[in-house]
Amino acid sequence: MHDFTRRSLLQGGTALAAAGALTGPALLDFAKAWAQAAPWKAESGAKLTVMRWKRFVPAEDDAFNAMVAAFKTATGTEMNVFSESFEDVQPKASVAANTGSGLDLAWGLHTLPQLFPTKVLKMNDVADYLGKKYGGWTDAAQKTCMLGNDWLGIPVATIGGYMTYRKSAVEKAGFKEFPKDFPGFLELCKALKKNNTPAGFALGHATGDANAWLHWILWGHNAWTVDKDDKVIINSPETAKALDYCKQLSDTFIPGTASWNDGSNNKAFLAGELYCTANGISIYVAAKDDPKMKDLTEDTYHALWPVGPIGKPTELQLAVPILAFNFTKYPNAAKAFVAFMLEKENYDKWLTGARGYLTHTLNAYDNSPVWTADPKNAVFAQASRRALPASGIGKVGEKAATAIADFIVVDMFANYCTGAKDAKGAMAEAERQLKRIYR
Repeated sequence: MHDFTRRSLLQGGTALAAAGALTGPALLDFAKAWAQAAPWKAESGAKLTVMRWKRFVPAEDDAFNAMVAAFKTATGTEMNVFSESFEDVQPKASVAANTGSGLDLAWGLHTLPQLFPTKVLKMNDVADYLGKKYGGWTDAAQKTCMLGNDWLGIPVATIGGYMTYRKSAVEKAGFKEFPKDFPGFLELCKALKKNNTPAGFALGHATGDANAWLHWILWGHNAWTVDKDDKVIINSPETAKALDYCKQLSDTFIPGTASWNDGSNNKAFLAGELYCTANGISIYVAAKDDPKMKDLTEDTYHALWPVGPIGKPTELQLAVPILAFNFTKYPNAAKAFVAFMLEKENYDKWLTGARGYLTHTLNAYDNSPVWTADPKNAVFAQASRRALPASGIGKVGEKAATAIADFIVVDMFANYCTGAKDAKGAMAEAERQLKRIYR
């Protein structure tokens, strides 16, 4: 846990300057002017405890911390911020929601606000303020945080995940460019295995990675957990085809993917053991920052997800919404902080600090400098715009959020790919679990 002060902000100035963030007096002057004009005035003596996911790109964390410190100085709000792994964010937010204590704000994953619709502070005014000022929200981001006409949270960003691959290995496998459809992608993975340069995708409880690529395969076959009326339809011929396709893919993978978490593919790729995976830009950034990995950096490229038989993109990108609990004693301070995060003077610089790891959810940031700073960043700019909500074609809400949090789709594919269940058994188990949620 960190207690941010003006002194710590100024001490971090050099690193933040390298990340492109406002630092020192410039950031503080902006924050003070903003606090004076903002629609929300922090309560006297306000203290906010904020939980966020643990960063994968250090410069993003630096930029975020500087923003927090500036907000504290400008508004007089005490800010306590701590980080948790992806896997621990939702359980700890659930504890706070159930006990009515411990957190004021939770910056989490996927449709986290939908898990606690009666426990969150409505953010309609913040969403309207930001949306009108910055060109409106992307479709999936808006759906992620809305229940009826109410905003349960604010979609701060999307962590875009795309194909990360070694160009030399793909070319050696006989491909001049990364495949754009499912059959081509399977052939690539088979060739990579044959050349002892394997692909690998998480089949374990990796909140970001596993949910992303397995929903992509499911939806790409026009298979869905529920239909538009939330009727469970997972047990279908289309799902069976998705399972078969995934099994063929998984047979080409590097060993151990059944136990992978969200950091496993990063480590394997950077260690030279893995040649194709799906990930945020963090693998490339880590290689780029290590002088010993110059060859790996130059050989690492990114590509859009191939399109399945459905004929259009079916991407589940990792939304990272922030919510404030309605039991906070400082609702105005909470709203002010969330709005402050997404103001241009902060957000453009924060995106630069994140180096492509975070993708904007407000349309005005389409032309942010980070997307042209390095040609290999460009693909990630599309993440929020191309994404489907976590509910697929179903209704966004607590039930869809629960299905994601419970890894129902992930476990269905893992059970089949590891041989724990046959296709009928894997689909039937997923169907039973979904029907318990959608009853």
